[in-house]
Amino acid sequence: MAFVGHWYFLILTLLVYGGLIVLAVWLVLWAIRISPRRIRPDNALGILNERFARGELDQQEYEQRKAALLRH
Repeated sequence: MAFVGHWYFLILTLLVYGGLIVLAVWLVLWAIRISPRRIRPDNALGILNERFARGELDQQEYEQRKAALLRH
């Protein structure tokens, strides 16, 4: 009978651990969404370089787009 009063403690412990797990998952998802924004200009320039290397863009269009990317 002594354990009957301790079920509140069990529920509280589960809620705390559940909250910590939810917080950890939310932080990971937030970091995943934020990180592409930080590397976007480099990524765009890399894509532009690849397109120029494949011959999809001529020299003039490449230089215009590169200048536009580097201005921002």
